[in-house]
Amino acid sequence: MSPGSFEERRGSEWVELERLISSVEKGKPEEGVDELPRRFREACSDLALARHRMYSGHLIERLNSLVIRGYKLLYRSRRSGWEAVMRFVVAGFPQAVRKEWRLFWLCSALFWLPFFALLASAWWDIDWIRASLGPQEMAAMEQMYGGQEEQLSHLRSEHGSNFMMFGFYIRNNVGIDFQIFAGGIAACLGTIFFLVYNGIHIGAAAGYVHYACNPQSFWTFVAGHSSFELLGMVVAGMAGMRLGLGILKPGRLPRGRAIAEAGKSALPLLYGAGTMTALAAVVEGFWSAQPIPAEVKYGAGATLWVLHIVYFLWMGRGRRAA
Repeated sequence: MSPGSFEERRGSEWVELERLISSVEKGKPEEGVDELPRRFREACSDLALARHRMYSGHLIERLNSLVIRGYKLLYRSRRSGWEAVMRFVVAGFPQAVRKEWRLFWLCSALFWLPFFALLASAWWDIDWIRASLGPQEMAAMEQMYGGQEEQLSHLRSEHGSNFMMFGFYIRNNVGIDFQIFAGGIAACLGTIFFLVYNGIHIGAAAGYVHYACNPQSFWTFVAGHSSFELLGMVVAGMAGMRLGLGILKPGRLPRGRAIAEAGKSALPLLYGAGTMTALAAVVEGFWSAQPIPAEVKYGAGATLWVLHIVYFLWMGRGRRAA
């Protein structure tokens, strides 16, 4: 193939690649930017071919310039990790949650409906709560939430320090989120089971506190970290459901490839859920059990819930990921 024929055949692809690169460099990615990696690889192949066939220096220089610019764009995130993290926090994570809004509402229903049902059973049939918790757990709830002093005494004797409490809670919370996510590999059934189970268990605990303990000692303890922990649980469920849907609905892809693609879509959700779980453990370990006035704790908890709602609804809007 002559240099002229080669350039005529591939020229339109190079023009399109240059358009995409220029748009990303200006911070205004245009339509088709998702094709940038593929077009970059094709340009690398064209450059290697042009060099092998010893085409004109002008053609090789043009391709070389395109490849260098594309490389800088595609691999710059590896050289600026903190920038990528911040971009994920302020845009990527909330965008990923909004993209899977159907899964968000499904997972929310799977958790919150059993939660409120068991919480309400404290007023109309306590036997449901007794069956859900069992004697040992009810005794533990009475020991911890009998009152503010009992709560502080129990936590100090159980964990010894705020840092030990942080370590215990992050292990517990991460374990729950991992169960919820990993259960998705069983065609979504595991994720569904763990979301419903945790809704029942947490709702039963909250209901038993109102039946036999001091509600204020419970709600002041959970108010600060509840938004991080419970929303993180729901987001972990979204990641698990997305993974399971790769098994149930592979489309035209081979099932193994469909699972791999679903895993890629689930990763941003899983990263975000893990971050929320870690933050919940920080609040739980260093704030929740401190002798702070109830009004302050309730105010902080309500503020965090509002901030989470605003974050997921509005952050990252008007920004397109390059």
